[in-house]
Amino acid sequence: MIYSKMNVLMKTTFTMICFFVLFSCTQKTPTDLTLVSIIPLPVSVQATGSSFALSADTDIYVSKEHQSIAQYLAAQLNPATGLDITVKTEAPTSSSSHIYLSISPEEKDLGEEGYLLEISEDSLKLTANNPAGLFRGVQTIRQLLPAKIEMSTKQEGPWEIPTGTIRDKPQYAFRGAMLDVSRHFFGVEDVKQYIDMIAHYKMNVLHLHLSDDQGWRIEIKSWPNLTKHGGSTQVGGGKGGFYTQEQYKEIVQYAQDRFITIIPEIDMPGHTNAALSSYPELNCDGKAPELYTGIEVGFSSLCTSKEITYKFIEDVIKELAALTPGPYIHIGGDESHATKKEDYLPFIEKVQDIVQKYGKQPIGWEEAAQAKLKGNTVIQYWSNPDHAKEAFAKNLQVIMSPAKKAYMDMQYDSTTALGLHWAAYIEVDSAYIWDMETIVAGAKKENILGIEAPLWTETILKMDDIEYMIFPRLPGYAEIGWSPASMRNWDSYKRRLGEHGARFKAMNINYYPSKLVDWSLAKEVK
Repeated sequence: MIYSKMNVLMKTTFTMICFFVLFSCTQKTPTDLTLVSIIPLPVSVQATGSSFALSADTDIYVSKEHQSIAQYLAAQLNPATGLDITVKTEAPTSSSSHIYLSISPEEKDLGEEGYLLEISEDSLKLTANNPAGLFRGVQTIRQLLPAKIEMSTKQEGPWEIPTGTIRDKPQYAFRGAMLDVSRHFFGVEDVKQYIDMIAHYKMNVLHLHLSDDQGWRIEIKSWPNLTKHGGSTQVGGGKGGFYTQEQYKEIVQYAQDRFITIIPEIDMPGHTNAALSSYPELNCDGKAPELYTGIEVGFSSLCTSKEITYKFIEDVIKELAALTPGPYIHIGGDESHATKKEDYLPFIEKVQDIVQKYGKQPIGWEEAAQAKLKGNTVIQYWSNPDHAKEAFAKNLQVIMSPAKKAYMDMQYDSTTALGLHWAAYIEVDSAYIWDMETIVAGAKKENILGIEAPLWTETILKMDDIEYMIFPRLPGYAEIGWSPASMRNWDSYKRRLGEHGARFKAMNINYYPSKLVDWSLAKEVK
Protein backbone atom coordinates (compact mmCIF):
# COMPACT_ATOMS: atom_id res chain seq x y z
CA MET A 1 0.00 0.00 0.00
CA ILE A 2 2.80 2.36 0.93
CA TYR A 3 4.64 1.40 -2.27
CA SER A 4 1.51 2.15 -4.35
CA LYS A 5 1.11 5.63 -2.80
CA MET A 6 4.80 6.41 -3.40
CA ASN A 7 4.48 5.27 -7.00
CA VAL A 8 1.49 7.57 -7.56
CA LEU A 9 3.37 10.48 -5.92
CA MET A 10 6.42 9.91 -8.11
CA LYS A 11 4.30 9.77 -11.25
CA THR A 12 2.50 12.98 -10.25
CA THR A 13 5.79 14.74 -9.52
CA PHE A 14 7.26 13.58 -12.83
CA THR A 15 4.17 14.80 -14.68
CA MET A 16 4.40 18.21 -12.99
CA ILE A 17 8.11 18.50 -13.85
CA CYS A 18 7.40 17.64 -17.49
CA PHE A 19 4.60 20.20 -17.55
CA PHE A 20 6.78 22.99 -16.16
CA VAL A 21 9.68 22.12 -18.49
CA LEU A 22 7.36 22.13 -21.48
CA PHE A 23 5.71 25.36 -20.35
CA SER A 24 9.03 27.10 -19.74
CA CYS A 25 10.28 26.05 -23.19
CA THR A 26 7.26 27.47 -25.00
CA GLN A 27 6.56 30.54 -22.90
CA LYS A 28 7.92 33.73 -24.46
CA THR A 29 9.64 36.41 -22.41
CA PRO A 30 7.34 39.40 -21.78
CA THR A 31 8.77 42.57 -23.34
CA ASP A 32 7.90 46.14 -24.27
CA LEU A 33 9.18 47.20 -27.67
CA THR A 34 8.49 50.86 -26.87
CA LEU A 35 11.14 50.78 -24.13
CA VAL A 36 14.01 49.62 -26.34
CA SER A 37 16.65 52.30 -26.81
CA ILE A 38 16.70 52.82 -30.58
CA ILE A 39 18.78 55.65 -32.10
CA PRO A 40 17.62 57.42 -34.23
CA LEU A 41 14.17 57.39 -32.61
CA PRO A 42 11.68 55.67 -34.95
CA VAL A 43 8.58 57.47 -36.17
CA SER A 44 6.13 54.83 -34.87
CA VAL A 45 6.56 51.92 -32.43
CA GLN A 46 3.77 49.61 -31.25
CA ALA A 47 4.43 46.80 -28.76
CA THR A 48 2.64 43.47 -28.43
CA GLY A 49 4.34 42.29 -25.25
CA SER A 50 6.11 39.09 -26.23
CA SER A 51 9.40 38.14 -27.92
CA PHE A 52 10.95 36.56 -30.99
CA ALA A 53 14.05 34.47 -30.35
CA LEU A 54 16.94 33.71 -32.66
CA SER A 55 17.70 29.99 -32.54
CA ALA A 56 19.61 27.24 -34.32
CA ASP A 57 16.57 26.93 -36.61
CA THR A 58 16.61 30.59 -37.69
CA ASP A 59 17.37 31.43 -41.31
CA ILE A 60 17.07 34.63 -43.35
CA TYR A 61 14.83 34.48 -46.40
CA VAL A 62 15.20 37.04 -49.19
CA SER A 63 14.98 37.34 -52.97
CA LYS A 64 18.17 36.82 -54.97
CA GLU A 65 18.25 40.49 -55.96
CA HIS A 66 18.73 41.58 -52.35
CA GLN A 67 20.79 38.69 -51.09
CA SER A 68 23.76 40.94 -50.23
CA ILE A 69 21.73 42.82 -47.59
CA ALA A 70 20.69 39.53 -46.00
CA GLN A 71 24.32 38.36 -46.04
CA TYR A 72 25.28 41.60 -44.30
CA LEU A 73 22.66 40.93 -41.59
CA ALA A 74 23.85 37.35 -41.14
CA ALA A 75 27.42 38.61 -40.79
CA GLN A 76 26.27 40.94 -37.99
CA LEU A 77 24.41 38.18 -36.14
CA ASN A 78 26.59 35.09 -36.41
CA PRO A 79 29.85 35.97 -34.60
CA ALA A 80 28.23 36.73 -31.23
CA THR A 81 25.36 34.22 -31.41
CA GLY A 82 27.33 31.36 -32.92
CA LEU A 83 24.07 30.23 -34.55
CA ASP A 84 25.34 29.97 -38.13
CA ILE A 85 22.25 31.72 -39.48
CA THR A 86 22.15 31.21 -43.23
CA VAL A 87 20.65 33.18 -46.11
CA LYS A 88 18.15 31.37 -48.32
CA THR A 89 16.46 32.49 -51.50
CA GLU A 90 13.95 29.65 -51.89
CA ALA A 91 10.57 29.41 -50.12
CA PRO A 92 10.81 28.26 -46.47
CA THR A 93 9.57 24.78 -45.51
CA SER A 94 8.21 26.16 -42.23
CA SER A 95 7.18 29.66 -41.15
CA SER A 96 8.53 29.68 -37.59
CA SER A 97 11.72 31.24 -36.18
CA HIS A 98 12.75 32.87 -39.46
CA ILE A 99 13.67 36.39 -40.62
CA TYR A 100 12.15 37.65 -43.87
CA LEU A 101 13.44 40.59 -45.94
CA SER A 102 11.31 41.83 -48.81
CA ILE A 103 10.72 44.75 -51.15
CA SER A 104 7.07 45.73 -51.53
CA PRO A 105 5.84 48.19 -54.18
CA GLU A 106 2.79 48.70 -51.97
CA GLU A 107 4.90 50.51 -49.35
CA LYS A 108 5.61 53.64 -51.40
CA ASP A 109 4.88 55.91 -48.45
CA LEU A 110 8.07 54.60 -46.84
CA GLY A 111 10.07 56.47 -49.48
CA GLU A 112 13.66 55.70 -50.39
CA GLU A 113 14.89 54.70 -46.94
CA GLY A 114 11.88 53.88 -44.80
CA TYR A 115 11.07 50.38 -43.53
CA LEU A 116 8.35 48.36 -41.83
CA LEU A 117 9.40 45.89 -39.14
CA GLU A 118 6.77 43.36 -37.99
CA ILE A 119 7.88 41.10 -35.16
CA SER A 120 5.81 38.22 -33.84
CA GLU A 121 6.70 35.25 -31.64
CA ASP A 122 7.19 33.14 -34.77
CA SER A 123 8.87 35.46 -37.27
CA LEU A 124 10.52 38.78 -37.99
CA LYS A 125 9.49 40.50 -41.22
CA LEU A 126 11.35 43.50 -42.62
CA THR A 127 9.72 45.24 -45.58
CA ALA A 128 10.78 48.32 -47.53
CA ASN A 129 10.02 50.13 -50.76
CA ASN A 130 13.72 50.23 -51.74
CA PRO A 131 16.85 48.24 -50.85
CA ALA A 132 18.19 51.22 -48.87
CA GLY A 133 15.17 50.88 -46.59
CA LEU A 134 16.00 47.24 -45.94
CA PHE A 135 19.52 48.21 -44.98
CA ARG A 136 18.30 50.94 -42.59
CA GLY A 137 15.89 48.43 -41.05
CA VAL A 138 18.74 45.99 -40.50
CA GLN A 139 20.38 48.59 -38.27
CA THR A 140 17.24 48.69 -36.15
CA ILE A 141 17.26 44.88 -35.86
CA ARG A 142 20.81 45.09 -34.52
CA GLN A 143 19.73 47.61 -31.89
CA LEU A 144 16.74 45.47 -30.82
CA LEU A 145 19.10 42.71 -29.74
CA PRO A 146 21.30 42.85 -26.62
CA ALA A 147 24.37 45.05 -27.05
CA LYS A 148 26.67 42.02 -26.98
CA ILE A 149 25.38 41.14 -30.47
CA GLU A 150 28.08 43.58 -31.64
CA MET A 151 30.91 41.51 -30.20
CA SER A 152 33.16 39.52 -32.49
CA THR A 153 33.32 36.38 -30.34
CA LYS A 154 30.58 33.96 -29.26
CA GLN A 155 28.48 35.14 -26.31
CA GLU A 156 25.80 33.50 -24.19
CA GLY A 157 22.18 34.05 -25.23
CA PRO A 158 19.27 34.24 -25.15
CA TRP A 159 18.91 36.35 -28.30
CA GLU A 160 15.43 37.79 -27.96
CA ILE A 161 13.76 40.64 -29.80
CA PRO A 162 10.59 42.31 -28.42
CA THR A 163 7.48 41.80 -30.53
CA GLY A 164 5.51 44.59 -32.16
CA THR A 165 5.60 46.86 -35.18
CA ILE A 166 8.00 49.66 -36.16
CA ARG A 167 7.13 51.91 -39.08
CA ASP A 168 9.91 54.35 -39.78
CA LYS A 169 11.39 56.73 -42.34
CA PRO A 170 13.78 59.71 -42.29
CA GLN A 171 12.72 63.34 -42.19
CA TYR A 172 15.68 64.51 -44.30
CA ALA A 173 17.21 62.91 -47.38
CA PHE A 174 20.78 63.99 -46.52
CA ARG A 175 22.28 62.78 -43.23
CA GLY A 176 26.02 62.82 -43.27
CA ALA A 177 29.38 63.08 -41.60
CA MET A 178 32.64 64.47 -42.93
CA LEU A 179 36.16 63.16 -42.47
CA ASP A 180 39.12 65.44 -43.11
CA VAL A 181 41.92 63.23 -44.44
CA SER A 182 44.05 66.20 -45.51
CA ARG A 183 45.29 67.60 -42.19
CA HIS A 184 46.09 64.06 -41.08
CA PHE A 185 45.83 61.15 -43.49
CA PHE A 186 43.74 58.07 -42.68
CA GLY A 187 44.07 54.88 -44.70
CA VAL A 188 41.43 52.81 -46.47
CA GLU A 189 40.66 50.55 -43.49
CA ASP A 190 40.16 53.53 -41.19
CA VAL A 191 37.73 55.09 -43.66
CA LYS A 192 35.83 51.81 -43.90
CA GLN A 193 35.56 51.71 -40.12
CA TYR A 194 34.23 55.30 -40.17
CA ILE A 195 31.66 54.24 -42.78
CA ASP A 196 30.51 51.34 -40.60
CA MET A 197 30.07 53.61 -37.60
CA ILE A 198 27.92 56.14 -39.43
CA ALA A 199 25.95 53.36 -41.18
CA HIS A 200 24.94 51.89 -37.81
CA TYR A 201 23.08 55.12 -37.05
CA LYS A 202 21.40 55.26 -40.49
CA MET A 203 23.52 58.07 -41.93
CA ASN A 204 23.75 57.99 -45.73
CA VAL A 205 26.55 60.39 -46.72
CA LEU A 206 30.31 60.48 -46.17
CA HIS A 207 32.00 63.71 -47.23
CA LEU A 208 35.75 63.20 -47.73
CA HIS A 209 37.85 66.37 -47.50
CA LEU A 210 40.56 65.28 -49.94
CA SER A 211 42.71 68.38 -50.37
CA ASP A 212 43.92 71.26 -48.26
CA ASP A 213 47.01 73.31 -47.50
CA GLN A 214 48.59 70.37 -45.67
CA GLY A 215 48.03 67.57 -48.16
CA TRP A 216 46.53 66.33 -51.44
CA ARG A 217 45.03 62.86 -50.91
CA ILE A 218 43.56 61.60 -54.21
CA GLU A 219 45.57 60.38 -57.20
CA ILE A 220 45.03 62.51 -60.33
CA LYS A 221 46.76 60.75 -63.18
CA SER A 222 47.04 63.85 -65.38
CA TRP A 223 48.73 65.80 -62.53
CA PRO A 224 50.83 63.15 -60.73
CA ASN A 225 52.89 65.53 -58.60
CA LEU A 226 49.78 66.41 -56.59
CA THR A 227 50.17 63.19 -54.63
CA LYS A 228 53.87 62.52 -55.16
CA HIS A 229 54.81 65.89 -53.67
CA GLY A 230 51.59 67.41 -52.31
CA GLY A 231 50.54 64.23 -50.52
CA SER A 232 53.90 63.58 -48.89
CA THR A 233 53.29 65.30 -45.56
CA GLN A 234 50.63 66.41 -43.07
CA VAL A 235 50.14 68.56 -39.97
CA GLY A 236 53.18 68.25 -37.76
CA GLY A 237 55.41 67.03 -40.58
CA GLY A 238 54.38 63.37 -40.69
CA LYS A 239 54.67 61.32 -43.88
CA GLY A 240 51.10 61.94 -45.11
CA GLY A 241 49.71 59.64 -47.76
CA PHE A 242 47.06 59.43 -50.48
CA TYR A 243 44.52 57.13 -52.08
CA THR A 244 45.26 55.61 -55.45
CA GLN A 245 42.29 55.69 -57.77
CA GLU A 246 41.81 51.97 -57.16
CA GLN A 247 41.77 52.54 -53.41
CA TYR A 248 39.27 55.36 -53.80
CA LYS A 249 37.04 53.04 -55.88
CA GLU A 250 37.31 50.48 -53.09
CA ILE A 251 36.10 53.05 -50.55
CA VAL A 252 33.26 54.12 -52.85
CA GLN A 253 32.14 50.51 -53.33
CA TYR A 254 32.32 49.77 -49.61
CA ALA A 255 30.11 52.80 -48.97
CA GLN A 256 27.70 51.86 -51.76
CA ASP A 257 27.27 48.41 -50.24
CA ARG A 258 26.03 50.23 -47.12
CA PHE A 259 23.89 52.68 -49.13
CA ILE A 260 26.17 55.58 -48.32
CA THR A 261 27.08 58.22 -50.89
CA ILE A 262 30.68 59.43 -51.03
CA ILE A 263 31.11 63.16 -51.66
CA PRO A 264 34.69 64.07 -52.59
CA GLU A 265 35.86 67.61 -51.84
CA ILE A 266 38.61 69.49 -53.64
CA ASP A 267 38.81 72.76 -51.72
CA MET A 268 39.50 75.91 -53.80
CA PRO A 269 40.56 78.62 -54.51
CA GLY A 270 41.93 78.78 -50.94
CA HIS A 271 43.15 75.86 -48.83
CA THR A 272 45.34 74.95 -51.82
CA ASN A 273 48.96 75.17 -50.66
CA ALA A 274 49.61 71.45 -51.34
CA ALA A 275 48.56 71.94 -54.99
CA LEU A 276 50.44 75.24 -55.30
CA SER A 277 53.59 73.61 -53.95
CA SER A 278 53.21 70.73 -56.41
CA TYR A 279 52.78 72.89 -59.54
CA PRO A 280 54.32 76.38 -59.56
CA GLU A 281 52.32 77.40 -62.67
CA LEU A 282 49.19 77.51 -60.50
CA ASN A 283 50.69 80.48 -58.63
CA CYS A 284 50.42 84.00 -60.02
CA ASP A 285 54.17 84.52 -59.59
CA GLY A 286 55.03 81.07 -61.01
CA LYS A 287 56.92 80.15 -57.84
CA ALA A 288 56.05 77.11 -55.73
CA PRO A 289 55.69 77.70 -51.98
CA GLU A 290 57.08 75.26 -49.46
CA LEU A 291 54.90 72.43 -48.22
CA TYR A 292 52.87 73.48 -45.18
CA THR A 293 52.47 71.48 -41.96
CA GLY A 294 50.83 74.03 -39.66
CA ILE A 295 47.14 74.69 -38.98
CA GLU A 296 46.63 78.34 -39.96
CA VAL A 297 44.11 79.07 -42.72
CA GLY A 298 43.35 81.73 -45.32
CA PHE A 299 46.82 82.36 -46.74
CA SER A 300 46.74 80.40 -50.03
CA SER A 301 44.97 80.90 -53.34
CA LEU A 302 45.01 79.48 -56.83
CA CYS A 303 45.76 82.14 -59.44
CA THR A 304 42.24 82.85 -60.65
CA SER A 305 43.37 84.88 -63.69
CA LYS A 306 45.38 82.09 -65.36
CA GLU A 307 43.91 79.74 -67.96
CA ILE A 308 46.16 76.94 -66.69
CA THR A 309 44.25 77.10 -63.38
CA TYR A 310 40.98 76.19 -65.07
CA LYS A 311 42.63 73.46 -67.15
CA PHE A 312 43.97 72.03 -63.91
CA ILE A 313 40.55 72.20 -62.25
CA GLU A 314 38.80 70.62 -65.23
CA ASP A 315 41.30 67.75 -65.36
CA VAL A 316 40.83 67.11 -61.65
CA ILE A 317 37.03 67.28 -61.81
CA LYS A 318 36.93 65.09 -64.92
CA GLU A 319 38.91 62.29 -63.27
CA LEU A 320 37.09 62.61 -59.96
CA ALA A 321 33.65 62.59 -61.61
CA ALA A 322 34.54 59.39 -63.47
CA LEU A 323 35.48 57.72 -60.16
CA THR A 324 32.45 58.96 -58.20
CA PRO A 325 29.01 57.46 -58.89
CA GLY A 326 27.25 59.78 -56.43
CA PRO A 327 25.63 63.01 -57.65
CA TYR A 328 27.87 65.52 -55.86
CA ILE A 329 31.35 67.03 -56.03
CA HIS A 330 32.29 69.53 -53.32
CA ILE A 331 34.33 72.51 -54.52
CA GLY A 332 35.09 74.05 -51.12
CA GLY A 333 35.19 77.83 -51.38
CA ASP A 334 35.64 78.61 -47.69
CA GLU A 335 38.10 80.95 -46.01
CA SER A 336 39.54 82.27 -49.29
CA HIS A 337 40.95 85.31 -47.55
CA ALA A 338 43.89 85.56 -49.96
CA THR A 339 41.54 85.85 -52.96
CA LYS A 340 39.97 89.23 -53.72
CA LYS A 341 36.19 89.13 -53.79
CA GLU A 342 36.11 90.41 -57.38
CA ASP A 343 38.24 87.38 -58.30
CA TYR A 344 36.53 84.90 -55.99
CA LEU A 345 32.98 85.28 -57.31
CA PRO A 346 33.68 84.64 -61.01
CA PHE A 347 36.01 81.80 -60.01
CA ILE A 348 33.20 80.02 -58.16
CA GLU A 349 30.88 80.52 -61.11
CA LYS A 350 33.40 79.03 -63.56
CA VAL A 351 34.11 76.03 -61.34
CA GLN A 352 30.37 75.49 -60.88
CA ASP A 353 30.05 75.20 -64.67
CA ILE A 354 32.96 72.74 -64.86
CA VAL A 355 31.39 70.45 -62.27
CA GLN A 356 28.04 70.57 -64.06
CA LYS A 357 29.74 69.86 -67.39
CA TYR A 358 30.76 66.46 -66.00
CA GLY A 359 27.27 65.63 -64.79
CA LYS A 360 27.66 66.42 -61.11
CA GLN A 361 25.99 68.81 -58.68
CA PRO A 362 28.40 71.30 -57.08
CA ILE A 363 28.44 71.80 -53.33
CA GLY A 364 30.20 74.84 -51.91
CA TRP A 365 30.80 76.10 -48.40
CA GLU A 366 28.54 78.99 -47.42
CA GLU A 367 30.79 81.74 -48.85
CA ALA A 368 29.95 80.47 -52.34
CA ALA A 369 26.36 81.66 -51.84
CA GLN A 370 27.57 85.18 -52.73
CA ALA A 371 28.20 84.12 -56.35
CA LYS A 372 25.66 83.73 -59.15
CA LEU A 373 24.69 80.13 -58.63
CA LYS A 374 22.54 77.80 -60.66
CA GLY A 375 19.57 76.01 -59.15
CA ASN A 376 21.19 72.64 -58.54
CA THR A 377 24.22 74.03 -56.69
CA VAL A 378 24.11 73.22 -52.97
CA ILE A 379 25.41 75.44 -50.16
CA GLN A 380 26.86 74.11 -46.90
CA TYR A 381 26.27 76.44 -43.96
CA TRP A 382 28.95 76.41 -41.29
CA SER A 383 29.46 79.80 -39.64
CA ASN A 384 27.93 83.02 -41.00
CA PRO A 385 24.11 83.01 -40.93
CA ASP A 386 24.04 85.85 -43.48
CA HIS A 387 25.51 83.52 -46.10
CA ALA A 388 22.89 80.90 -45.23
CA LYS A 389 20.14 83.49 -45.49
CA GLU A 390 21.43 84.47 -48.93
CA ALA A 391 21.30 80.83 -50.02
CA PHE A 392 17.74 80.48 -48.76
CA ALA A 393 16.75 83.73 -50.48
CA LYS A 394 18.12 82.29 -53.76
CA ASN A 395 16.01 79.17 -53.22
CA LEU A 396 19.10 76.94 -53.05
CA GLN A 397 19.34 73.66 -51.14
CA VAL A 398 21.36 74.02 -47.95
CA ILE A 399 23.25 71.46 -45.85
CA MET A 400 23.23 72.46 -42.19
CA SER A 401 26.62 72.14 -40.46
CA PRO A 402 26.74 74.94 -37.87
CA ALA A 403 30.23 74.88 -36.36
CA LYS A 404 29.01 75.88 -32.91
CA LYS A 405 26.76 72.81 -32.81
CA ALA A 406 27.84 70.21 -35.38
CA TYR A 407 31.65 70.35 -35.68
CA MET A 408 32.86 67.13 -34.09
CA ASP A 409 36.42 68.42 -33.74
CA MET A 410 35.26 70.98 -31.18
CA GLN A 411 36.26 70.11 -27.63
CA TYR A 412 33.61 68.88 -25.20
CA ASP A 413 34.90 71.24 -22.52
CA SER A 414 38.10 72.99 -21.43
CA THR A 415 39.59 69.72 -20.14
CA THR A 416 39.34 67.85 -23.46
CA ALA A 417 42.85 66.98 -24.66
CA LEU A 418 41.93 66.69 -28.34
CA GLY A 419 40.24 69.15 -30.66
CA LEU A 420 39.87 72.92 -30.80
CA HIS A 421 37.31 75.37 -29.43
CA TRP A 422 37.30 78.38 -31.77
CA ALA A 423 33.58 77.86 -32.51
CA ALA A 424 32.43 76.57 -29.11
CA TYR A 425 32.79 73.88 -26.53
CA ILE A 426 30.20 71.30 -27.61
CA GLU A 427 29.02 68.97 -24.86
CA VAL A 428 26.68 66.13 -25.75
CA ASP A 429 23.54 68.06 -24.80
CA SER A 430 24.54 71.10 -26.88
CA ALA A 431 25.23 68.84 -29.86
CA TYR A 432 21.70 67.44 -29.63
CA ILE A 433 19.52 70.36 -28.52
CA TRP A 434 19.11 72.40 -31.71
CA ASP A 435 16.90 72.35 -34.75
CA MET A 436 17.85 72.78 -38.39
CA GLU A 437 14.74 74.83 -39.13
CA THR A 438 15.33 77.45 -36.43
CA ILE A 439 19.10 77.81 -36.09
CA VAL A 440 19.12 80.33 -38.97
CA ALA A 441 16.36 82.92 -39.13
CA GLY A 442 14.40 82.63 -42.35
CA ALA A 443 15.35 79.02 -43.01
CA LYS A 444 12.85 77.12 -45.12
CA LYS A 445 12.36 73.42 -44.41
CA GLU A 446 11.87 72.66 -48.10
CA ASN A 447 15.30 74.16 -48.80
CA ILE A 448 17.13 72.24 -46.07
CA LEU A 449 18.74 69.25 -47.75
CA GLY A 450 19.81 67.84 -44.40
CA ILE A 451 22.56 67.69 -41.79
CA GLU A 452 26.29 67.03 -41.91
CA ALA A 453 28.62 66.75 -38.92
CA PRO A 454 32.24 67.46 -39.96
CA LEU A 455 35.37 66.16 -38.26
CA TRP A 456 38.44 68.28 -39.02
CA THR A 457 41.67 66.57 -38.05
CA GLU A 458 44.26 69.18 -37.09
CA THR A 459 44.63 67.42 -33.71
CA ILE A 460 43.38 63.96 -34.69
CA LEU A 461 46.18 61.42 -35.23
CA LYS A 462 44.65 57.96 -35.03
CA MET A 463 41.39 56.01 -35.08
CA ASP A 464 41.02 56.16 -31.28
CA ASP A 465 41.08 59.96 -31.57
CA ILE A 466 38.37 59.88 -34.24
CA GLU A 467 36.16 57.67 -32.08
CA TYR A 468 36.62 59.84 -28.99
CA MET A 469 35.58 63.00 -30.82
CA ILE A 470 32.60 61.60 -32.73
CA PHE A 471 31.16 59.42 -29.94
CA PRO A 472 28.82 60.04 -28.28
CA ARG A 473 27.86 63.07 -30.39
CA LEU A 474 27.39 61.27 -33.72
CA PRO A 475 24.19 59.37 -32.79
CA GLY A 476 22.58 62.69 -31.87
CA TYR A 477 23.33 64.20 -35.26
CA ALA A 478 21.90 61.08 -36.87
CA GLU A 479 18.70 61.52 -34.86
CA ILE A 480 18.40 65.22 -35.77
CA GLY A 481 18.44 64.22 -39.43
CA TRP A 482 16.16 61.18 -39.13
CA SER A 483 13.55 61.72 -36.41
CA PRO A 484 10.74 64.32 -36.35
CA ALA A 485 11.73 67.37 -34.31
CA SER A 486 8.44 67.16 -32.40
CA MET A 487 9.45 63.74 -31.04
CA ARG A 488 12.96 64.63 -29.95
CA ASN A 489 13.56 65.25 -26.26
CA TRP A 490 16.88 65.52 -24.42
CA ASP A 491 15.74 63.62 -21.32
CA SER A 492 14.52 60.72 -23.42
CA TYR A 493 17.54 60.83 -25.69
CA LYS A 494 20.17 60.87 -22.94
CA ARG A 495 18.59 57.74 -21.41
CA ARG A 496 18.75 55.93 -24.75
CA LEU A 497 22.28 57.21 -25.33
CA GLY A 498 23.36 55.94 -21.91
CA GLU A 499 22.17 52.46 -22.82
CA HIS A 500 24.11 52.67 -26.10
CA GLY A 501 27.27 52.92 -24.05
CA ALA A 502 27.11 49.12 -23.89
CA ARG A 503 27.11 49.02 -27.70
CA PHE A 504 30.10 51.35 -27.85
CA LYS A 505 31.94 48.94 -25.55
CA ALA A 506 30.89 45.92 -27.59
CA MET A 507 32.14 47.64 -30.75
CA ASN A 508 35.37 48.56 -28.95
CA ILE A 509 34.70 52.27 -29.55
CA ASN A 510 36.77 54.72 -27.54
CA TYR A 511 34.01 57.14 -26.49
CA TYR A 512 33.90 60.23 -24.28
CA PRO A 513 31.96 59.36 -21.08
CA SER A 514 30.10 62.64 -20.66
CA LYS A 515 28.99 63.33 -17.09
CA LEU A 516 25.67 64.53 -18.48
CA VAL A 517 24.73 60.96 -19.40
CA ASP A 518 24.10 57.99 -17.08
CA TRP A 519 26.33 55.27 -18.50
CA SER A 520 25.58 52.78 -15.73
CA LEU A 521 23.41 50.74 -18.08
CA ALA A 522 26.48 50.25 -20.26
CA LYS A 523 27.80 47.64 -17.81
CA GLU A 524 26.17 44.79 -19.75
CA VAL A 525 29.34 44.37 -21.82
CA LYS A 526 32.56 43.89 -19.84
